[in-house]
Amino acid sequence: MSTGRADEKVVAALRERLTASPTVGVVGLGYVGLPLAVAFAESGATVLGVDLDPRRVASIAAGRSFIEDVPSDTLAALVNAERLAAFSGVDALKDADAVIICVPTPLGKSKEPDISFIVAAADAVAGIARRGQIIVLESTTYPGTTQEVLVPRFESRGLEVGHDIFLAFSPERIDPGNRDYTLRNIPKVVGGLTPACGELAATLYGRITPDVVRVSSPATAEMIKLLENTFRSVNIALANEFAIMCRRLGISVWEVIRGAATKPFGFMPFYPGPGLGGHCLPSDPYYLSWKVRLSGYEPRFIAFADEINTQMPAYVVQMVTDALNDVRRSVRDSRILALGVAYKPNVADTRDSPALEIIDLLVRKGALVSYHDPFVPSVTVNGVRLDSVAWPADVAAYDAVVVLTAHAGYDWPAIVGRARLVLDTRNATKDVAGAPHLIRL
Repeated sequence: MSTGRADEKVVAALRERLTASPTVGVVGLGYVGLPLAVAFAESGATVLGVDLDPRRVASIAAGRSFIEDVPSDTLAALVNAERLAAFSGVDALKDADAVIICVPTPLGKSKEPDISFIVAAADAVAGIARRGQIIVLESTTYPGTTQEVLVPRFESRGLEVGHDIFLAFSPERIDPGNRDYTLRNIPKVVGGLTPACGELAATLYGRITPDVVRVSSPATAEMIKLLENTFRSVNIALANEFAIMCRRLGISVWEVIRGAATKPFGFMPFYPGPGLGGHCLPSDPYYLSWKVRLSGYEPRFIAFADEINTQMPAYVVQMVTDALNDVRRSVRDSRILALGVAYKPNVADTRDSPALEIIDLLVRKGALVSYHDPFVPSVTVNGVRLDSVAWPADVAAYDAVVVLTAHAGYDWPAIVGRARLVLDTRNATKDVAGAPHLIRL
């Protein structure tokens, strides 16, 4: 175990390299890793990215971005300037000054944490690690992962953490498609295993953001990430339950939230929707629940929120069923057009998108479902490939149009004006009034 005694010569040399022109390795080049790699390359670092997907490696080599937040022109310029390169194995990182691990952390079939990608990455990086490197984990995980999983792998190679090699956790805060808050202006939390680890991690991230927030340990930083996303999950669940209650009482939940949001203190607006999507919100609270159960505590609040959020796709399908019944139509054989399958507006990300579950449930009921999404040309639902219909589509040819993602660019008044029936789960049609065939969540 680490004694916390830092070799000041090693620390000073690494600090100097991190400040000047370091070589930074990034393991995992997805929605977190690729923007991070680009940011470090733009800071003047030489970046070596590693990914097991050969298509990603080839795409980066060709200067073609597969992430909305990274323009291909930007990527190509960095690749051509030899500031950024991609590889399929970690051997390329043996001379890196810093290695950042950004691999997926999904859930298992029983919704237990699956940290197999972290374990594999840690084993691989430990295999090429050397004295005078800093290793940072960014993958969302349960508190204690850095200490329990990473530390033994490096110390088994004779590298004392905090003395020879330095470890930290820094939670990713990537919000795909957000143009206002990016890596450049989102504060970066870092928790080092020792004071020297924290100092070096802060130096590393200081290259790409002016606001680095140091906390006392990796476990604290890991818990911060889980609090951020559990906070969102729980409050979205409250908004979803309010939507259900307001509908029963004949009140617009959107008007209620809009009115409550005028209070300048003590309230923060969250909005209902057809369900949670993306990697973080559907998964992260389970990492916390699992870890806390090991200590003998049952986190009930998280379970209640998950119960509400996971029922929303079925609730939307029931809304569609009831709306069609009201116009003497059965769901079976009805033509339904879903607008948007990405989990959030103006991105192509369909990870855990509730739209996919809603489409699947409607198909299981016998509906003839098509979709349009300007960012997602094709998608697979329950093993069946669907292609986005041409746009503009003749919405009048469908028995119902269901708005599942509020992408910019849709002419909502025109859609409502031509469609027979519209169900809006995102309040995209908020500016359309006086349409009896328009039903909002």
